[in-house]
Amino acid sequence: MADSHHEKVIIVGGGPAGYTAALYAARADLEPLVLEGPQPGGQLTMTTEVDNYPGFPEGVQGPELMELMKKQAERFGTRCIFEEVSKVDLSQRPFTLTAGSDTYTCDALIVASGASARWLGIESEAKYRGFGVSACATCDAFFFRDKEVFVVGGGDTAAEESLFLTKFASHVTLVHRRDELRASKILAERVQADEKVSLLWDSVVEEILGEDDPPHVTGVRIKNVKSGEVTDHPADGIFMAIGHTPNTAFLKGQIEVDDAGFITTAPHSTATSVAGVFACGDVMDPHYKQAITAAGTGCQAALDA
Repeated sequence: MADSHHEKVIIVGGGPAGYTAALYAARADLEPLVLEGPQPGGQLTMTTEVDNYPGFPEGVQGPELMELMKKQAERFGTRCIFEEVSKVDLSQRPFTLTAGSDTYTCDALIVASGASARWLGIESEAKYRGFGVSACATCDAFFFRDKEVFVVGGGDTAAEESLFLTKFASHVTLVHRRDELRASKILAERVQADEKVSLLWDSVVEEILGEDDPPHVTGVRIKNVKSGEVTDHPADGIFMAIGHTPNTAFLKGQIEVDDAGFITTAPHSTATSVAGVFACGDVMDPHYKQAITAAGTGCQAALDA
């Protein structure tokens, strides 16, 4: 038989946004419950060294940073449960959530369910993720100073990542399956005018090449979709820039989202289209997608709640 639990505040998601929201809510005696979802800690648990989070002059491992955030929130009374929310009812308060076999109700809901980077889905990509394969140039470009890198994609994200990487890498090759970029005109022009960027048109990544001891990327196998020709290219890093998918499936039809599925919030606020529901972190941020900005909006969401 399913159990039912009532909480003052429930936070959906256990990444930088969720744990920061929990920290602030707990210190305000709101006794928050965090339903961590299928990946406690969020995207940072898939990264290795994090050098751009304030307070860690020597850097910190992504999973360690998330564990520290979680412990800090728990110190003030936050409870964390490894459960994924499958559906919600936001039509009336208290709000109702279903997670596993249990039902939860709450007076206020903070959605911090994050976004998932889109990946190619090939075996070698997963094998070298965090060892030369990344989905965030802002996070990892520093590790590829004076190295050869490839970027996969053709939209604004791919163009922006390519241009950012030119500040560090010796050369950037942008791989796109079509014969023109989907990026905005100004970004496309900048990419094509940059001497440090080459473009491989009509091409897709077939395989990421590497060695295992220690694990690192050594190259990339590219297929031309028109000619069928397959070529191997030396590479030190591969950046996937094919977009992010906000984790909002469990909210379908109940809350206002933009065309890409990111939750929309009121100006200068984390308030959503449903009174009493707040959103923070990557699930409402299609632009910055950084741990520090996620944590900042987590603080805001707790204060708003």
